[in-house]
Amino acid sequence: MRTVAVMLSLAMLAACTVGPDYKRPIAETPPDWKTDSYWRIGEPSHAPLALDWWRGFGDTALDALETQALARNQTLAAASAHYEQARATLAQTSSLALPEVDLGAQASRSRTSRNRPVNNYTTPSMSTVQSDLKLAPTVDYDIDLFGRIRREVESAQASAEQSRDDLANARLVLTTDLASDYFSMRELDAEIDVLNRSVELQKKALDYVTAQHDLGAVSGLDVLQQQSQLDSTRVQAQLLVNQRAQFEHAIAALVGTPAPQFAIAPMHDTHPIPAIPLGLPSDVLQRRPDVASAERAMAAANAQIGVAKAAFFPSLTLNGTIGWESTALASLVSAPSLLWTIGTMASQVVFDGGRRSAAVAFASEGYRATEANYRQTVLNAFQQVQDGIVGLSVLDGAAKQSHAAVVDAERLLSLANDRYSGGLVAFLDVITAQQQLLTSERQDVQIRGQQHTVSVALVKALGGGWNVDEAAHNDAASAQRSYSVESADAASTH
Repeated sequence: MRTVAVMLSLAMLAACTVGPDYKRPIAETPPDWKTDSYWRIGEPSHAPLALDWWRGFGDTALDALETQALARNQTLAAASAHYEQARATLAQTSSLALPEVDLGAQASRSRTSRNRPVNNYTTPSMSTVQSDLKLAPTVDYDIDLFGRIRREVESAQASAEQSRDDLANARLVLTTDLASDYFSMRELDAEIDVLNRSVELQKKALDYVTAQHDLGAVSGLDVLQQQSQLDSTRVQAQLLVNQRAQFEHAIAALVGTPAPQFAIAPMHDTHPIPAIPLGLPSDVLQRRPDVASAERAMAAANAQIGVAKAAFFPSLTLNGTIGWESTALASLVSAPSLLWTIGTMASQVVFDGGRRSAAVAFASEGYRATEANYRQTVLNAFQQVQDGIVGLSVLDGAAKQSHAAVVDAERLLSLANDRYSGGLVAFLDVITAQQQLLTSERQDVQIRGQQHTVSVALVKALGGGWNVDEAAHNDAASAQRSYSVESADAASTH
């Protein structure tokens, strides 16, 4: 009965866990996004996320690059290794809650000295040669009286989950950075194409003005003006080629290929911008891996407070040994050779000069820091999503206006050429019309490029991609709200 009482007392003590239990803090969440007529209410609340969100842009070249980056990017490989390290740390920490069993074996043969000091003068000393064989497993068990080990396991579990979220965030950052660089490069392809077409147009104009000058119809000033315009356009094209190369080299690093061995053929096809379901602001807290990582960091820091507080309480360790010892191998494993020991060790700190109190204060302030980081990460998430919403709205209106400006500039150039051919205006009017068309076309392709990069930024801000096909068949959430892009290019895709 006494033994049972002791065991029950130990079990009750082991159920005690010091330190605060973790409670996820409430982050202030706005009820809705600030939107305008560019966005419309759509269903479902938020579309199911798809890891291959970039396929929504319908660009096979981008699809291939993303696949290569996920397989060969070294930053992602490092994040994956860190996650595996965190899992190994969790397994190591969890093992502390179990007894440790060590198998010990010893074999020796020794000779005692006949001339050794004696304790009994009535018995003469003799020289003895004998063997000592010992086989004795040992067991050590740290009884987790006040939950120190349980808090350590809790912290390691949260840290492993944080590392998992960091890996997901590294994947999201990689795929969005690659897409952003890719669309920036394609925007430069389109700009270079505009400048190359302008060069051809201006070369024809130069040939025409030169012919007119040879006939004495115009002065040499008109020729020099057109030649200067042509040279300026060529310089701009060359500068854009250099900028394009920088993006191409950045993409090479992301996909794990040396830049000298990597090239992407120029292409200036326009791909539609897919619809992006927003969902409610509260969905961002569930979608974004960096928010999840910051929340798990809080859980790990909170558990460390319990670890620090457990150091104030007594520690108790049980240990025992059972085995055999004999002078001969034949009689080693036998009842007369049996040996065993069982014991316990308890310790309690009486004075440490405030070291443990300082450790608790350090852990508590560490939790405060992670909580502040979590709240700031949430605020940054809302800011980035709202930036994307406003950015796409503004760019949609700007794209419509820039397209109209291109049409007007084309009509202006055609009219200027006709009037110059009829001798009604100076050639300076034609040059001005050419420059206006060049400016309008470049602005138009720049805005289209910005629409793609801002769309990618919005995907990143939302924490991932979407699956339009699954969303279209999801009628169960018809009572919930969401927002999706509504533009000329996105309407047909959505």
